[in-house]
Amino acid sequence: MVTHTSTGEGLPPQMKGSPLEVLRVSLQLGLTSFGGPIAHLGYFNREYVQKRQWLSAGEYAALVSLCQLLPGPTSSQVGFLIGLRRAGIRGALAAWVGFTLPSAVFMYAFAILAPRGSGPLMQAVLHGLMLTAFVVVSQAVWSMARALCPDWQRAIIALAAATMLAFHSSGPLQFLVLAGGGIAGSIMCRNMGHAAIELSVAPDYRMAWIVLTVFCGLLIALPAAGEFAPHGPIALANIFYRAGAFVFGGGHVVLPLLQGALVPGRWISDEGFLAGYGFAQAMPGPLFTVAAYLGAASAPAHASLPWAVLALAAIFLPGLLLSVVGLSLWSRLARIPAALAILAGINAAVVGLLGAALYKPIGVTAIHSAFDVGVVVIGFVLLQWRRVPPILVAVLLVTVSLVRWAA
Repeated sequence: MVTHTSTGEGLPPQMKGSPLEVLRVSLQLGLTSFGGPIAHLGYFNREYVQKRQWLSAGEYAALVSLCQLLPGPTSSQVGFLIGLRRAGIRGALAAWVGFTLPSAVFMYAFAILAPRGSGPLMQAVLHGLMLTAFVVVSQAVWSMARALCPDWQRAIIALAAATMLAFHSSGPLQFLVLAGGGIAGSIMCRNMGHAAIELSVAPDYRMAWIVLTVFCGLLIALPAAGEFAPHGPIALANIFYRAGAFVFGGGHVVLPLLQGALVPGRWISDEGFLAGYGFAQAMPGPLFTVAAYLGAASAPAHASLPWAVLALAAIFLPGLLLSVVGLSLWSRLARIPAALAILAGINAAVVGLLGAALYKPIGVTAIHSAFDVGVVVIGFVLLQWRRVPPILVAVLLVTVSLVRWAA
């Protein structure tokens, strides 16, 4: 077994590396990893396991399995833990910065430039991006439903969640639905024989409890402090931190959580929200970097950059903290059948949550005509069955929107 420490000590010689090395490799991945979290994991396997042999295929599979069971962005968490494995805590931070920075910069630039081009041409571009968001989320719902709801028990949980959230999807109700999914899973999924996860690392329980204390402390302190300035930076950080802490299923699932908090709270309009989400589909790296756009778009004058950085850090932080906790503690919890049954129910409720978001706000805001319906059907077929990369689908749908506007 290999013991992880904050400095990288205790690793075999071939497993030691420098934070600069990790930053260089992860930055390259951040610039070229298109296609969403599942595709990112394929890029990681090729670069970290096959090409550089920083860890074995078995260790990599264990990390992927762990992160898929935790809230937060799976690919970013896997990269973070690989950086920890390679060069300690500085390597972990370097891995996150390198993979996140390119798309975060693009999303921030979009937030600054989009309002300056608010004429008909920009509206056509934004409409194409909204249609892209509908197509990508449709594909995510389809794929997640097949993977996470393979039996009638979980299908019922997903349908119940979607029904409850289809017409009213506030943040508190979303969290209650996810909790209800966990309760239903503990009853309906308890005899399904979920497989336990084996991790080839020795846990450091003291570090895990410290990190878990920080995670829970922020979850309690941020909403309390945000009450003093309901539209201030701490309130903004609370929205993104809570979204990052409770999002199971990857970047697409964060959409309804953020929309339910930001749009009704008048931080941003539905149109602006979905435009940023659509633009994020054309970016490499993690989808969570949409937070940089949303933070900048919600900011008061001359505060766009610090608010973008704050939102970005807040949405990633809980998932990264939980990945460290999971690395140390989950090897025990994953052997408890009841815990795996609860997780199965939560994952099924996540499918329902995303399905409800597909109807409202995405469908209601993006689709205005039968022509739009035809466009998104074509986009879905290209993405799901023809395996066209999301960036090309985004370019196609924006082009169609521009051509129709020009005509």
